Amino acid sequence: MSSPPTYDRPGLRARTASALSVRARKKRLRLFVEQMEPRPGERILDVGCGRAGWLNDLDPGIEVVGIDRDPSLPGYDGPNRYYRQGDALALPFADGEFDIAFSNSVIEHLLPTDWQRFSSEIQRVAARFFVQTPNKWFPVEPHVLLPGYQFLPRTLQRKVWPLAVRNEPYDEITLLTSNDLSSLFPKAEILRERVGPSTKSLIAVGRS
Repeated sequence: MSSPPTYDRPGLRARTASALSVRARKKRLRLFVEQMEPRPGERILDVGCGRAGWLNDLDPGIEVVGIDRDPSLPGYDGPNRYYRQGDALALPFADGEFDIAFSNSVIEHLLPTDWQRFSSEIQRVAARFFVQTPNKWFPVEPHVLLPGYQFLPRTLQRKVWPLAVRNEPYDEITLLTSNDLSSLFPKAEILRERVGPSTKSLIAVGRS
């Protein structure tokens, strides 16, 4: 597998989170393949791909185009793998240009007023899609690994952000519920990734 993002603050909490992230990443990729059934010759758009390159380990006969805001992501390009700088709210591609659109933990980083535009762009460029986002009602917020963080007012979030396990600047995150995701992708099936009895993340799966 390509290296996933790491929880880079020192300590047991960060090391444990990184190990669990690797395992969850592998499981989610298997679920993607099971649900989307990508085939050689098809094209997949990875929206908000980041440096992890979630789909780089697919069959090399499947073309993967990653798009993100960064001007360059060293190491992303490879055989049948391409990177484009761009905006998820105005994807620089034609209608139906891809067979599948994939997005992992991106929509919650957008303003809620932009969610519908994001959803429309995903569905415009591909008939099949797989859009994952953390569940608002899971007790531990996954970006910072702090319980109940998502329910704090923004002023308090900024104050406790330094306790997060990632050494990054404050990011205004708004987690979604299953109802939110269903309203954005009304024709999709909403899958649930669980940890015990709790739903950790939600996935909108659209099939042509």
